[in-house]
Amino acid sequence: MTKKSDPDRFNVTKEALLPGLLFALLVRWCVAAYPYSGYKKPPMYGDYEAQRHWQEITVHTPISKWYHNTTQNDLQYWGLDYPPLTAYHSFLMGLVADWLDPESVRLFASRGYENDSHKTFMRWTVFLSDIYFYVTAVLCLCIDAERILGKELKEPKSVFKRTDISTTLFLLYPGLILIDHGHFQYNCVSLGLFLWATFFIVAIENDILATIFFVLALNYKQMELYHALPFFVYLLRKCFIGMPLGRGKLSHVVNRFNKLAVAVISCFVIIWYPFMGSWENVFQLVHRLFPLSRGIFEDKVSNVWCVVNVFIKLKTVYSNEEMAKTCLLFTAMAAVPACLDLFFRINKKKFVLCLINVSLAFFLFSFQVHEKTILLVAIPVCMHFPEDPFMCCWFLLVSNFSMLPLLLKDGLLIPFIATNLIYLSFYSICLKLSQPQSGLFSFFNANRVYKIIYPSKKDKSMLLSLLSINFFFSVIGMIWLTAMTVFVEPPQQLPDLFPLLISVFSCSHFLLFLFYFYYQQFNLPVCLPTIHKLKRK
Repeated sequence: MTKKSDPDRFNVTKEALLPGLLFALLVRWCVAAYPYSGYKKPPMYGDYEAQRHWQEITVHTPISKWYHNTTQNDLQYWGLDYPPLTAYHSFLMGLVADWLDPESVRLFASRGYENDSHKTFMRWTVFLSDIYFYVTAVLCLCIDAERILGKELKEPKSVFKRTDISTTLFLLYPGLILIDHGHFQYNCVSLGLFLWATFFIVAIENDILATIFFVLALNYKQMELYHALPFFVYLLRKCFIGMPLGRGKLSHVVNRFNKLAVAVISCFVIIWYPFMGSWENVFQLVHRLFPLSRGIFEDKVSNVWCVVNVFIKLKTVYSNEEMAKTCLLFTAMAAVPACLDLFFRINKKKFVLCLINVSLAFFLFSFQVHEKTILLVAIPVCMHFPEDPFMCCWFLLVSNFSMLPLLLKDGLLIPFIATNLIYLSFYSICLKLSQPQSGLFSFFNANRVYKIIYPSKKDKSMLLSLLSINFFFSVIGMIWLTAMTVFVEPPQQLPDLFPLLISVFSCSHFLLFLFYFYYQQFNLPVCLPTIHKLKRK
């Protein structure tokens, strides 16, 4: 029997990819068997009811009134506050729901509807949306983007760059599974469109399609603004690449920029057209998307302002307008250096790291942040995972842990523990594939992990040993905080003690990760070869 060559060992086969893909889908369906947000919790119920209510409103009221407070549409009861594509998606699902079970979307009478068959229908809508938008994008990214980036830097392939393994690890990230298939949301749609936009940048190099798909993502959830700056900077910088010398060079840049501008404006006009009957409709829609009145944060989110609020009660000392300006200033200060570095030293891997740094800056410092928006940072980290598995795995575990108070409210403790164990187990198995002599807990050893990824680089055992120790105590801290939150009754005068401790614990990690990923971005080489191989007109 002949021994396979090293390149053949990393070839993608259907036999290797399909089991991991099916297992990731099975995990999603198992989580969907558990309760959802607001289950049997009147009067407002939760996010499940919000999604069902939007179907009810979009099916039974005129499109021009979807974002207005009327006798048929009480905005105080889960009024639409996402962009038009979310409303259109709700409308299409509402039409199917009205056909299958009219009672589930009957105006007024269907509030708090919790029929078992309707729950199955709603779970299927998330499951199919996940496959159609998110899973397909992950597959394309893992198959094509990794191959292209690997060729550019001519790095030896590690086990984490095998498409079957990178795809499975990407799809097994617990955070998105628990929020979409447990808590109940459709983040998979906007994040899937975002991944498609990224795919067209890093793999296909089609800037027009990248622009269109990102505009679609932004028009599904406005939180995609977290990713907008890196896209804008990268695409703007590419307008200057390959610029001809001499006369006409400015027109060459303007021509490229105009193509992107036309794509953006055309998409917005098409999507927003039904609401352009009057300026009142447009202003009302924008007001619903960016409500300053909600305050700087909700619940105990793991960002800087929630931690500062422990010492200075921001909501009482400062007005919403003052805090919005402060947040804008701090977010810009944290995000602009990454964008400037991307503009002046452009390359594709730097683009992915810029997505991480800018979205993390938004999460830590921006106005009106939810616990779930950490997913906007986690997905770019999943993209970067094959390049830096140790730190990325650590970040993904902390990002999932930061949402623990929300998941406990929904009765998702068992799925939370199970999905984390599954993720860590698969990660450990991947390490063992590369180093058969390693143990099941080798993921704690940063030196061993980095030797797998970069076997030819200089030894940094002291630094890596320090990272290993910190990671170990970080995991221990997460385990203890989880146990205390579940089993220990907080003092009566401090009912939010454990959620606050989780927020502070997670925020301290996110600040360290921000410094780390900034260091990684600034240390990347100036440019990659393919950036300069654009065809000239």
